Amino acid sequence: MTNKRQGPLAGLKVLEIAGIGPGPFCAMLLADLGADVVVVDRVETDAAGLDLGGVQIANRGKRSIAVDLKTREGVDTVLRLVEHCDALIEGMRPGVMERLGLGPDVCLARNPRLVYGRMTGWGQSGPLAHAAGHDLNYIALSGALWYAGQPGEAPVTPPSLVGDVGGGAMYLAVGLLAAVMNARESGAGQVVDAAIVDGSAHMMTLLLALRASGKMQEARGESLLDGPHWYNTYRCADGAFISVGSLEPKFYRELREKLGLAADPQFDRPYDPQTWPQLRERFAELFAQRTRGEWCALLEGSDACFAPVLSPEEAADHPHMRARGIYTNESGVLEASPAPRFSATPAARPGAIPRRGEHNDSVMHDWSAP
Repeated sequence: MTNKRQGPLAGLKVLEIAGIGPGPFCAMLLADLGADVVVVDRVETDAAGLDLGGVQIANRGKRSIAVDLKTREGVDTVLRLVEHCDALIEGMRPGVMERLGLGPDVCLARNPRLVYGRMTGWGQSGPLAHAAGHDLNYIALSGALWYAGQPGEAPVTPPSLVGDVGGGAMYLAVGLLAAVMNARESGAGQVVDAAIVDGSAHMMTLLLALRASGKMQEARGESLLDGPHWYNTYRCADGAFISVGSLEPKFYRELREKLGLAADPQFDRPYDPQTWPQLRERFAELFAQRTRGEWCALLEGSDACFAPVLSPEEAADHPHMRARGIYTNESGVLEASPAPRFSATPAARPGAIPRRGEHNDSVMHDWSAP
């Protein structure tokens, strides 16, 4: 691939120490928006089988160099690149980069303007900092998992979006860009400690506000966003699912009209929690009478706040998603297009997924050139 980049982050140089989960996703997001991201891969395939090779979408648009960080030569290679980059991303446990000779003190001595991004679950400090964990554990501790379930049941294990992506990768991306802006003004780099427990707790802000106002109860299924019949998912006659989220009164009125319930007094108290269990059952019976397609024909595009629950493949083929080009198919691999969108500096199509070590020579030449 050419080193010429397109997007609002064109000109930004990011060095990523290969890892899994939120770190690579954050680096992909920056690459999608035009940054020149170089991932420092291991020389050999990951023994745990986490190397996805040509379908590792999180590596798209990046360049790859293969380096043995257990050797002095490998560490020196990385430090030479550190001298020429704006930011570094690493997702090791606290202390690992220091033991490799690539900790923040060493790197900032080489490049005082460097932004050193550290991605972990528990953070760089605290009693659990050195413990192993994954997305589910982090959001469990932060409180973000609490409401993911029905009354009397265990919380549902969500996809690794709330923790790894939302509370981790996105907060690291914001932190890196904020620190880069500061470094360009002040000339001084710094360390960004992005912990999933921090970010996923921060994402609870709306729910904490509802809790403070009395609209969010501690018990599951009894609050504004997890209890009402009008904010839920339902099974249809064909086994598929739909969602309704008619939170505001005007949207609830439209939903009732569309469903033929406008004159039914049983639905006149939508914000009374005591009515919710029975009305959820009524809605479940009602939505089970038609297929998802039939409900889409009746409700989709209206102000009833409705959407079908789609698989990724179905989502890619939905007319709205197709019109916006939200999904692409690159060499047989379904991918989501870069987001968000920019009017003056649009991002390019997703870049190619590099082979391990594909760019060893070109990266060293490009980043060391004056």
